[in-house]
Amino acid sequence: MPQTLQALIAVIPIGLAAALLIGLRQPAKRTMPAVYLITALLAFLVWEVDISRVLASTIQGLFITFDILLIIFGAILLLNTLKHSGALATIRAGFTNISPDRRIQVIIIAWLFGSFIEGSAGFGTPAAIAAPLMVALGFPPLAAIMIGMMIQSTAVTFGACGTPIVIGVNGGLNTPEVLTTLASQGTGLEAYLHTIGAYSAVLHGITGTFIPLLMIVMMTRFFGQNKSWKEGLSIWRFAIFGGLAFTVPYTLTGILIGPEFPTLMGSLIGLVIVTYAAKKKFLVPRDVWDFKKSENPGSVVNQAAHLNTDLKMSGIIAWSPYVLLTLLLMLTRLPQLELGGYLKVLVIKWENVFNTGISPATTPLYLPGSLMIIVVLITYFIHKMNPVQLKSAFTESGKILFGAGFVLIFTVPMVRIYMNSGVNTAGLESMPVALASFIAENVGRIWPLFAPSVGALGAFIAGSNTVSNLMFSLFQYSVAEKLLISGSLVVSLQAVGAAAGNMIAIHNVVAASATVGVLGQEGTTLRKTIIPTFYYVVVTGLIGLAASYFL
Repeated sequence: MPQTLQALIAVIPIGLAAALLIGLRQPAKRTMPAVYLITALLAFLVWEVDISRVLASTIQGLFITFDILLIIFGAILLLNTLKHSGALATIRAGFTNISPDRRIQVIIIAWLFGSFIEGSAGFGTPAAIAAPLMVALGFPPLAAIMIGMMIQSTAVTFGACGTPIVIGVNGGLNTPEVLTTLASQGTGLEAYLHTIGAYSAVLHGITGTFIPLLMIVMMTRFFGQNKSWKEGLSIWRFAIFGGLAFTVPYTLTGILIGPEFPTLMGSLIGLVIVTYAAKKKFLVPRDVWDFKKSENPGSVVNQAAHLNTDLKMSGIIAWSPYVLLTLLLMLTRLPQLELGGYLKVLVIKWENVFNTGISPATTPLYLPGSLMIIVVLITYFIHKMNPVQLKSAFTESGKILFGAGFVLIFTVPMVRIYMNSGVNTAGLESMPVALASFIAENVGRIWPLFAPSVGALGAFIAGSNTVSNLMFSLFQYSVAEKLLISGSLVVSLQAVGAAAGNMIAIHNVVAASATVGVLGQEGTTLRKTIIPTFYYVVVTGLIGLAASYFL
């Protein structure tokens, strides 16, 4: 099959999803079953993928769906527990004491606290935690989702203690050919990964510094009473200061230490600096910006106005569940410790499904969702709750899963079929690689400009920076070798673009929407998050192009 025709057919599932969700504004519950069916038919009829492999990929997707739903449930349950214990009322008052300005709250809650959760856990957890927390504090649900998705950009390349680099890029490049080439250059894969991480940190450091400002101006433009860009731009000094408070230590950590800790270090240091600066009114404008009161509707937490304010609680006790969750995530994700290994002992696995070589598995105790449930049970005692309160939290949280579950049981299996289509009797590359190969063949030496977009495409499809890196790192490295430009730079462009692509990943949008109770408006969110995604891939692409040929 000609390469052009192969690419045109491979783009059909992505094009259909974009047309229905964004163009025709159809809800994901209608769109994704259709996209799943089309993808399965293309794999079977055009790529000649065996029906057993299509079914095995579907089962693999259902295993991943279970993982996502457990994270959603854990995040909602934790928030509902804090609502019933009275902790959310204290947390809301605490943020108001720091600053009642919603623009400053975005920087602290989403950009810094959300990034810290990303550095600890990754895998969509920041939006699942930060978005419902923002709604509970009075943000409109759709604004919280948009901002929650934008968290998943700069922080993501080094999320989950560097998993997208340590596992994703490592797994993509760990081939005999690459290892031989690196050895001939007097280096090894570990040092090469450090270089890729350092380049990625610099690219993110430049581009990501302006993400807080972009979050704010999009919030004031799309969700403010006056629909004004200017109201967001008026806080540009503090927003850029908040960006730098994260990206400077983040970039230095990526260069000097390695890929495991940039996001964790940047967010921790940034939280301390920005919170102190906000209290001292440093660079804070005199005006205080808030949403129109009627724009604070109810949500999964049964309306911010309905928080339990009867129980008085100290700020330390109110925040203790989040502190405990953060500690558990860090302790179980650090490779130097063995705690994570103990949690992985329980494995639910289907070995070699239908003799396809596909072996889906889940480690439920290791998932962030399980850790959230553990924290909820501990919170029951710390916050001195009664059984009725805890039961209400579980009941309310369980109701949310049905809508998200229906969408995800089609979305994630569709992704796995798409990605697993490379094993076929037609002798064709997998659908995503066919698309990437077509782009590479037609853009030539300006490839660094497009390298981030390929990474973003992989994340859009897979909903994961790590999976995009696994899928495309070797491809990006090979293109760089042919063009005689820096392979480590091009692979870092892949990693950065894959981070940006998380902002438009469909099943991430569905998961975030589920946590705030507004399923069915995924297209509305995607039309907004495509803006920061476009900004990210274009700016990093231009930097990469200049660096490849002029630096």
